Amino acid sequence: MSATDPSRGSAQQMRQKAQEMEQAAQRASDPQERQRLQDKARKLREQSEQQGGPSEGLDPMV
Repeated sequence: MSATDPSRGSAQQMRQKAQEMEQAAQRASDPQERQRLQDKARKLREQSEQQGGPSEGLDPMV
């Protein structure tokens, strides 16, 4: 992350948050909560890709 490109840092933070939500979804015992977290993670990942290009090092959800 460079100081000259703040949007890249923001996108990276969103991808990190999306990954954390995915992990939380995997641990969730309630199916509705799991789905909610997965949806939110997907939306964050999509937003991060719009801001900073494709995700780096994260597996895309298929």
